Amino acid sequence: MVNILVVGSGGREHALSWKLSQSNKVETVYTAPGNGGTENNIPIDVTDLDGLAEFAQKNNCFTVVGPEDPLASGIVDKFNKLNLKVFGPSQAAAQLESSKIWAKNFMKRNDIPTAQFQIFDNAQKAIEYVKSIDFNVVVKADGLAAGKGVIVCNSVDDAISAIETILVKKTFGDAGNKIIVEERIDGIEASYIALSDGNVALPMASSQDHKRVFDDDKGPNTGGMGAYSPTPIVTDVLAKTIQKEVIEKTIHAMKNEGISFKGFLYAGIMIKDNKPYVLEYNVRMGDPECQPITMRMDFDLYDYFTASVDGTLSSLPPLSWKDQYAVCVVLASDGYPGSYPKNEEITGFDSISNGTNVFHAGTKKSDGKVLSNGGRVLGVTSLGDTLDSAINNAYSEIKKINWPNKIYRTDIGKKGLSYF
Repeated sequence: MVNILVVGSGGREHALSWKLSQSNKVETVYTAPGNGGTENNIPIDVTDLDGLAEFAQKNNCFTVVGPEDPLASGIVDKFNKLNLKVFGPSQAAAQLESSKIWAKNFMKRNDIPTAQFQIFDNAQKAIEYVKSIDFNVVVKADGLAAGKGVIVCNSVDDAISAIETILVKKTFGDAGNKIIVEERIDGIEASYIALSDGNVALPMASSQDHKRVFDDDKGPNTGGMGAYSPTPIVTDVLAKTIQKEVIEKTIHAMKNEGISFKGFLYAGIMIKDNKPYVLEYNVRMGDPECQPITMRMDFDLYDYFTASVDGTLSSLPPLSWKDQYAVCVVLASDGYPGSYPKNEEITGFDSISNGTNVFHAGTKKSDGKVLSNGGRVLGVTSLGDTLDSAINNAYSEIKKINWPNKIYRTDIGKKGLSYF
C-alpha cells in the first residue's frame, strides 16, 4: 500500500484525489494545500517545492502534480533527484505550456498544425503588424496566466487594445513581457488529452471546455466554466487524426529533441473544415475537463500513473470508460474572472443525489462551514445515459447548492446536443 500526495487546490485536484482514493493499492491520499472538499489537507503551498518533497519523503508518498506552476518550476526534476516517485512532466517538457512562444516554435519546426503567428516584445511593432494584415487575430501572453492570458479579437481596435493590455499595462505581469499575435481560426474547439510515458500516449476520453464566462461564449476568457465528456465533435476519424498528427508527433518530436514527455499532454484543438489545429498545449489535466473525465473512468488511475512514471504504459490494457456522459457545470463567484467576494457560506451539499459529485475548487472549511474562497468555487458533475440527461441532472443538482453571489452558465454541453 502506498500513500499519495496530490499537489494543488482546485477542482481538478479534488477529482484526482477522489479517483485515486478508490484504488485498492492506495492507503491515504493527502492534498497540498487542498480545499474545503478534499480530505487530509496539508498546509503546504504548491510553490514550496522543498516542503512538498520533505512531506513526500517522510510519508512514503507517490506524488501527483495537478497545476502548471510547480511543473514549470521544476518540481518533477527536484523529486527525481531525491528518488521520489512523481507523476508529471519535467521542467524542460513543461515549456510546452510555460512558454507559448517556445511551444509555437516547437510546432513550427516539427510540422504540427497550428495557426500562423508573429512574436513581439514591442507594442508599437505589434500594432503596426495588426494594422497591416487583413484577418482577425488572437493575442497571447507568452507565460503562465492562469488560463486568462489569451485575448480573442474581432477587429483591429480589439487587437490594439489587447496588445496594450498585455505589453504596456502589464495586466499579466512578467508573463506578458512577450506576446504572440496569431491568426484567429474560427471553428469548433475541443480538448484532447493523452497520458504519456515518453514513448507512447494513451488517449483520454474526449471532452469540450467552455472558456467564456457567459452563455453563448460571451464575455472574457476564464479558466473554464464547465465541460462535458465525451464530445460528439471529436469523431472517431478526427480522434485518430489528432492522435497521430498532434499527440504522437509531439511526443516523438520531444524525444528527438532530447526531452522525455511523461504525464498528461493536453492539446487545445480548433477544428475547422474537419482539420485540427493546435491552439495551445497544457502539460497537465484540464480543469474543468478533469471532473467529467474522472467520473467516467472505469480503471485504476494509480496503475496508469505509475506506468507513466516507469515508462511501461504499453504493458497495460487500453483505458476503459463508462458508457455514460458526464457534465460538469462550474459554479463561480459573481465578478469572476475579475474581482469577486469571498467567505460566503455555501449550503446544500447534504441533498446531492447519487450519480453527481460536487468537486470543490475555491472553497475552505471554517468552524464546520464551507465558505467560498475563489473565483471558480465548485464543479457540479453529473452522469447520464445520454448527453441531454447528464445536462439535466447537473442543472437540477445545482439548484440545491446556494450562496449569495453564485453564478453559472446555463448552456454547458448544449453545443454537443446539435450533433444528435
